[in-house]
Amino acid sequence: MALLLNIETATKNCSVTIARNGEILAYKELNNGQYSHAEVLHPFIDELLVNLKINSSQIDAVAVSKGPGSYTGLRIGVSAAKGLCFALNKPLISIDTLTSLSHAIDIKKGFIVPMIDARRMEVYSAVFDQGYNNIREIKAEVIDANSFSEYLVSNNVYFLGDGAKKCSEIITHKNAIFIENKFPSAKEMAQLSYHKYKKNDIEDVAYFEPFYLKDFVVIPEKKKKPIF
Repeated sequence: MALLLNIETATKNCSVTIARNGEILAYKELNNGQYSHAEVLHPFIDELLVNLKINSSQIDAVAVSKGPGSYTGLRIGVSAAKGLCFALNKPLISIDTLTSLSHAIDIKKGFIVPMIDARRMEVYSAVFDQGYNNIREIKAEVIDANSFSEYLVSNNVYFLGDGAKKCSEIITHKNAIFIENKFPSAKEMAQLSYHKYKKNDIEDVAYFEPFYLKDFVVIPEKKKKPIF
């Protein structure tokens, strides 16, 4: 029997679940349009442990969403997960954020394209079939009217995630279906992390880093002109 703590902070949705053998026992999440993860993540974890009347030492492993996503959000989630693993001497499991997001919907035919906003008209995306098999690699891409045309030509394509809304104004193909209010969540992580736990597919806690996909770029502030 495996009791796993799942942490998702890759986007503005801060989400935590505790699951036994992949079945969610309790969850807590907040998506208030801001990155408030630093303030709410640890209280969420503590609240779930108290509500379930379990001690943190009873957790068998900690799973964290590894990205791609927000630099700040990923750092907060991964730091928290690694800290717990070190303190409790438990294994660390990483879950690809877009893979997890793809499991937020269930389709019979076609393709699933989870998207995470990456500023302006750029998104982090991947393509999955109806069985959640990854059929196109994860990449950062600028969206235009022809994006995903090879998939749209003969099948419905379901776009979801916080990057999908802005793309709905650009991708207007009749087979494009945009799913609203779907975000990466620790709820979708439960089964995925349990599957990895059973295979002992774990990370090196000391050296694990988030999958940022792109280098972090700091935009300098414009210098103010002197007033004479």
